[in-house]
Amino acid sequence: MKALRRQPVADPEERAATKSRKRFARRQWRRRWLAWRYLLAAFLVLVLVVGGTWLVLFSDVLTVKRLDISGNRLLTRSEVVDAARVPQGEQLARVDLDAISARLRARAEVRSVVVSRKWPDAIQIEIVERVAVAVIEIGGQLRGLDAEGVVFDHYKKAPPGLPRISSTSQTDPDALREAATVVSALPKELSAMVDHIEVLTVDQITLVLRDQRIVLWGSSDDSATKAEVLLKLLRQQAQVYDVSVPGQPTTCPEATAEACLSD
Repeated sequence: MKALRRQPVADPEERAATKSRKRFARRQWRRRWLAWRYLLAAFLVLVLVVGGTWLVLFSDVLTVKRLDISGNRLLTRSEVVDAARVPQGEQLARVDLDAISARLRARAEVRSVVVSRKWPDAIQIEIVERVAVAVIEIGGQLRGLDAEGVVFDHYKKAPPGLPRISSTSQTDPDALREAATVVSALPKELSAMVDHIEVLTVDQITLVLRDQRIVLWGSSDDSATKAEVLLKLLRQQAQVYDVSVPGQPTTCPEATAEACLSD
């Protein structure tokens, strides 16, 4: 039989050195991979940023192609489009939303508006229109008056249920705002009794009832209290009711109505 050849036994110091070299090589590889990984990540981020910027700001992919309009009732769609002047075909990200909002708010019918981007290709316009609380005649035309005293819209004849405001050419916008505040504060029971409201100045507002009784209202201050006091006062037979100072209301019979009104 052949004798078995014995394998040489590695020196312990040599084995330790070999392991150390392998560990060092692995550490070097990891360092190089980390460096390349950061470079690769930075390159990918750069590609995404450049590509995204081109896509959003310069390409034809994300441009304005349509308008989504809601909330318009007084204004037609074509009137909204004409007022908004949204640049069709412009990059959606470049559209000046504030400018569009300002142009729409310039329309008297628009109380407020929200303009936003609707990706990928639309501008969304959400309109809140004014609501008339009274009707006023200006220049021979019937117009609506909202709770903020803004005149808007046109009517061929007064809508039912809206009180009419009578004013003069000297009546200023502040007085109209005061009148609108008064109308908004009237409870339904009292509003139904009003034929029209005469406005001279901010503190000279008069209600003329359907039965021709007259209410001296004064300014819009304490309108809710004045309405409450008036409803109780109307139970008394009189021609003129003065609630301009609601804590001290007065009445005048028909015989002395002119004197009361001239005071």
